[in-house]
Amino acid sequence: MRTIAVLVLFGLVVSCKPSPDLPDPFQAGWDGEKVCEVLHETKKTRTLKCTFPPGVGHEKHYHAPHTGYTVHGSRFEMIAEDGVVSIVDVPAGFSWSKDEISIHKVLNVGDSTAVFIILEEK
Repeated sequence: MRTIAVLVLFGLVVSCKPSPDLPDPFQAGWDGEKVCEVLHETKKTRTLKCTFPPGVGHEKHYHAPHTGYTVHGSRFEMIAEDGVVSIVDVPAGFSWSKDEISIHKVLNVGDSTAVFIILEEK
């Protein structure tokens, strides 16, 4: 059950091109503050570290094809592009990979700071 819930958080796949008005994970923030930093960037990829203390989220954004890893987990409220709200526990050590664009908004509703590493294709 936990694996399915985590896949819902990171597995929302949308078969469309991102809107020019929709930010990518680095551009998106929370209450005007960045939540992701660039750790490494090449012409083909970008590696981000995204940190979400309790009560901090990520405004609606899109992900290009990417791979991710959970360094520190927490509980999240995830709002899918269609407005469906899910509450999911994301454990440390969880990894995922998406070959298509995904769109969502998240909020850390847990009591611990979550940290993710995301490797994106450009």
